Amino acid sequence: MRTVIIYESVYGNTKQIAEALAEVARGHGDVELFTPDAVPAEALEGADLVLIGGPTHIHGMSWAATRQSGLAVPSVSGRHPAGADVPGPGLRNWFHGVGRSDGVSAAAFDTRLEGPEVITGRASLGISRRLRHHGFNEVAGPRSFIVEKDNVLREGETDRAREWAVSVFDSLPTLALH
Repeated sequence: MRTVIIYESVYGNTKQIAEALAEVARGHGDVELFTPDAVPAEALEGADLVLIGGPTHIHGMSWAATRQSGLAVPSVSGRHPAGADVPGPGLRNWFHGVGRSDGVSAAAFDTRLEGPEVITGRASLGISRRLRHHGFNEVAGPRSFIVEKDNVLREGETDRAREWAVSVFDSLPTLALH
């Protein structure tokens, strides 16, 4: 089985979640992790499962302005953005170049502040909508992982990510697991 994980991360939190997902995916076969700026055109060809995630910025997926403002301001804790993970286009722009992936299993995830989604928003909802638009078969609903106000991933969230990954793999059609 081949899993492709594409993630956008400004402070490194979504990257930590992507890496936790990859740990579980390695138990099922080959895994490739990419940031949107580094996804080769052929990356999705032959993928059995695609997991895509990003940070929530102003209620949804990031865009150029929110990514730049995120890079310019350190968090409340003084933690600076992980600039190496944010060059080039973000997920929103990356999706513009994606063709059809009819039937490929996929799931969306995000990182966001805790609170009602009407207040915090959820990037995973926009990612999920784009996955469906491109013909992916969503095998799990969008999942959020919580970041504290000081832009640090809440304790235990990488464990929750691993648990979610197990449930995603458990939901896959049996043919995809061989």
